[in-house]
Amino acid sequence: MKKSNKKVKLSKYLKKYSWQIILYLFLFVVSTVIDVFVPIMAAEAVELVTLGQTRDAIISFIILAVAAVASMIVAALLDFLYNKYSTKMIKAISLDCAMQAFKLDSPTYASHPTGNFTQRIISDPGRIINRLASLVGYISGCVSTVFVLCYVIAMNWIIGLCVILLILIVSVIEYFRSKNRNKNFKKNLKLNDRIVSITNEVIKSEKDIKTSGLEGKLSQIIDERYDDYFKQTIKTANQNLYFRIGRNFLTNISMYGILILGIFLMEKSLIAMSTFMLIYSYRGQMVGIAMYFSSLLDIFSDIKISLGRINELFDEKEYVTEKFGVKTLENVQGNIKFKNVSFAYREYNYDRNKKTGDVNITLKNEMPVFKKLNFEIEPNTTVAFVGKSGSGKSTIVGLASKLLLADKGKVLIDNVDIKDLTKETLRNSISLVNQFPYIFDMSIKDNLLLAKEDATDEEIASAIEESFLKEFVDTLPNGVDTVVGESGVKLSGGQRQRLAIARALLRKSSIIIFDESTSSLDNFAQEHIKKCIDGLKGKSTIIIVAHRLSTIRNVDNIFFLDKGKIVDQGTFDELYKNNQEFKEMFMVENIQDKMDE
Repeated sequence: MKKSNKKVKLSKYLKKYSWQIILYLFLFVVSTVIDVFVPIMAAEAVELVTLGQTRDAIISFIILAVAAVASMIVAALLDFLYNKYSTKMIKAISLDCAMQAFKLDSPTYASHPTGNFTQRIISDPGRIINRLASLVGYISGCVSTVFVLCYVIAMNWIIGLCVILLILIVSVIEYFRSKNRNKNFKKNLKLNDRIVSITNEVIKSEKDIKTSGLEGKLSQIIDERYDDYFKQTIKTANQNLYFRIGRNFLTNISMYGILILGIFLMEKSLIAMSTFMLIYSYRGQMVGIAMYFSSLLDIFSDIKISLGRINELFDEKEYVTEKFGVKTLENVQGNIKFKNVSFAYREYNYDRNKKTGDVNITLKNEMPVFKKLNFEIEPNTTVAFVGKSGSGKSTIVGLASKLLLADKGKVLIDNVDIKDLTKETLRNSISLVNQFPYIFDMSIKDNLLLAKEDATDEEIASAIEESFLKEFVDTLPNGVDTVVGESGVKLSGGQRQRLAIARALLRKSSIIIFDESTSSLDNFAQEHIKKCIDGLKGKSTIIIVAHRLSTIRNVDNIFFLDKGKIVDQGTFDELYKNNQEFKEMFMVENIQDKMDE
């Protein structure tokens, strides 16, 4: 597979606000001119005072006061422009990254930690734009310092030569510091990604952590990841500190030596008092030009690293996007066929070349599930897949909904290869209600409108009633406008399932898949879900992946799976009569239910 040529290009986002950026740069030029003008004017004003030219000195200080006010106004305008347009550019980049993430296939999500996505979508765009703004500031500082340095050289070449020599020495030190810092910066980002990933997992699984007593072990894992991150951070900071100590010691000793030389030259009348005052006032900034250049290197490196991380999302080799065909079906009937389907789950190692950015992918592990699997589901029938854990039930769901792609063979919908269908045909034809449906932190109504944006109040009311959710909604003070919390935390498991079913009903999909939708519910909630599913019979093709056999007594056909093969099929009564293993599974389930009661 070829590497995608599509990349995030900063020029695309900068071009949109070209006039605002031009104004921003113009104001920075004005700010730079003021920064150059003020120290030279201040040094000359002090010299005028020492020469007794009071009137000229007062005029100079008045001009300096005006320049200070102008500098404040320019700074305020710069902040205004930056605050307004930087957020817009960050939003645009983040949105493009999020849209790219939507395009990625399910195996890609499964093979990468969540931190890889959240950091690239949320943190890296802001880092790029903020560093671009810093870039302009450092360039301004460089320019103003160069002007002052040129002024000093023009006044006395001996002092100027000494300063230049010191700048060159400091530049060498800063080059090695920057190189070391950038290497550590990449490591810091990777370790931070690991922290974000484990934090996301802890937040999502809070109830499981508490009820399973996992706080201690997870706290240890979090502590270890933070420890790794902070060790690396401290290592980076300490190495920077060593460089700074050496650099500052050298620059301070050298600059005071240059000042002593300046006093000697002033005694010989080889430099003026104003020049000496300028050297004294700007002694740190003149040598600081080496730090400016070093900071520019850091900025360019940060932008390159963050942009590279973002562009990894567009690398088709590692972050694989879903592919769709061009075939459109106007009226999907809901016939599904698996013809000689083979599939295996695979784990990969991803090693990215530090220099070229290319990723080398090697197979880590392979877990075969199906080999030449065949079956057919007739339109508007209700079927179920049952079997022990690991028999391939949920894999069939993934293949039928094209969340997974068959390695060999074909998955057909209405006799058309699922790979040839357009995204719109496929997504509009299939609704999936899984074991833990995601309910968004919105109102019940808004959660339903996600499924059908233009749904009327009557359609929403009908979906709520058909999903047996009406009785619960009627008890709420705000009814359908009640906000249910993140992940639907304010709802019970059964209520979340029924809301997800209502969402599927609104879409009026030809195929509705229930992936172990009742496995984690109590008997009362299961009965509600069972009634919802029974009410859909004959209206759509219904596929049920069943954990509890009591919920599928009324289906048209049951496929019994074992180790990736369909070993039997028939109605509930037929399997109960003829398949001993199926009968035993049902008996054990009933015994367990009675024990739970």
